[in-house]
Amino acid sequence: MPRAWLGLGANIGDPAAQVREAVQRLDAWPGIAVVAQSAMLITKPWGKTDQPDFSNMVVEVKTSLAPVELLDACLGIERVMGRVRDIRWGPRRIDIDVVAYERLELDTERLHVPHRHAHERDFVLDPLREIAPEVAAWIVGRGR
Repeated sequence: MPRAWLGLGANIGDPAAQVREAVQRLDAWPGIAVVAQSAMLITKPWGKTDQPDFSNMVVEVKTSLAPVELLDACLGIERVMGRVRDIRWGPRRIDIDVVAYERLELDTERLHVPHRHAHERDFVLDPLREIAPEVAAWIVGRGR
């Protein structure tokens, strides 16, 4: 089965509990198995900085889902958990990003892999280096 790496974060409500809940929901989703997870990090906001700190982590999954199907699963979990998309890079109950899917390079209207900003975000790279240093190096090397 293909492997993918997902970045998770939250900064309102009970962020650490919500990130853990999202990991459980991912693992329970048909066609997704969480096989590794990083430690949780507390990080400063990126982009829009006048908001609470984030709880962040990265998980590695094995999946039978195609990349866009995996994105749809992540968005479905976000909706169920109360994610509201009203402010770009704003506060959120949960965020689940597809950071990488194997070594696939995809740039469509709905999905960009590797994630467009992953190489700029230590809150993605540091936990990714913990569980998949080769993937982090590939993303940094691509510089996109």
